[in-house]
Amino acid sequence: MSIANDIQPLHAQMREWRQHLHRFPEAAFEETKTAEFIADKLTSFGLDVHRGLGETGVVATLTAGSGGKKIALRADMDALFIQEQNTFAYKSCHDGKMHACGHDGHAAILLGAASYLAEHRDFNGTVYFIFQPAEEGRAGARRMIDDGLFEQFPADCVFGLHNFPDIPPGHFALKSGAMMASFDCFEIIIAGQATHAAMPHLGNDAIVASAQLITALQTIVSRTLNPTDPAVVSITQIHAGNTWNALPESVVLRGTFRCFNRATQKTIADKIARLVNAVCEGFEVSAEIKFNPENPGYPVTFNAEAETELALQAAMAVAGEDCVDRQPAPCMGSEDFAFMLQEKPGCYVWIGNGSSENGCLLHNPHYDFNDEILPIGTAYWVKLVETVLGKPVL
Repeated sequence: MSIANDIQPLHAQMREWRQHLHRFPEAAFEETKTAEFIADKLTSFGLDVHRGLGETGVVATLTAGSGGKKIALRADMDALFIQEQNTFAYKSCHDGKMHACGHDGHAAILLGAASYLAEHRDFNGTVYFIFQPAEEGRAGARRMIDDGLFEQFPADCVFGLHNFPDIPPGHFALKSGAMMASFDCFEIIIAGQATHAAMPHLGNDAIVASAQLITALQTIVSRTLNPTDPAVVSITQIHAGNTWNALPESVVLRGTFRCFNRATQKTIADKIARLVNAVCEGFEVSAEIKFNPENPGYPVTFNAEAETELALQAAMAVAGEDCVDRQPAPCMGSEDFAFMLQEKPGCYVWIGNGSSENGCLLHNPHYDFNDEILPIGTAYWVKLVETVLGKPVL
């Protein structure tokens, strides 16, 4: 492990920052106190700080040397609507909200990098430190982009980092191409004819139609897609009826689908629509389908080849060649950093968070970020900046 001597002394301070953020979690587009905390730290480092993109986003700028190249580093900062079940001293003070995905750690890592780089300035160009709201299903990245992120901060490339359970601490995983799946959700409202449960022949049973539809939807992956093209379609909610002895008028189904390319994304959506129409016509019920009714879908998180090579060099310089997985299996989870990668070439990497035992899984009420990897993450950001921008011209 190769970590600059001046990064290790930051460890205690980064741990303090991380645990403060963990104690006071804020969900999507509510990160006002979080943004204020981060902006105050960045200002104290001497950086030029801008607030308000994507409602609560924070972007800081640091320039050294005379180089014209610009790199952007992004950390997410929102929490989840999960009731924390940990009992340590810095557990969430906000009922029903917690940092169950490690965004508190990502923010602390990037703050550590900003602090180190502001003091040493051993690079030639400009670094933009992006602290993004609303990653968890609300597309805060897209909101920042729509608000002019890359017009105001014209980075040449952009990089992201996320902790990953069951990758050992001190290890990284990255590759070019698809790293995280796309994300789409759907809502299907099936309307039948309500009737007494003892006289089903007098109505049209929306529940039976929905049951057949749920089964049919599972054939999309197994019988429509190429077996070598990974994808998943899941029904996650069923809402119908409110009594024992009546068939309800309607059923609401909600679900999600994930895949690794746009063509498959379109194929799945088209097939869902066709199956809904065909099954409901057969059962003489009507149906309405909405895609991404509340939250925008996410594209595939796709790493550019050249930028992935730069990230690989930085990760190996920090962790060593044997501690970098260069062919990780892509994850069916999704990430709105994908929107930034559609605008600028870049790379998204995973940093090992250690064992997932005792509930230390992402989006689990027992999850906690591993503070021991804070200096490792900061060292990666620092080495990446130096790799991409080079040394100052003397």
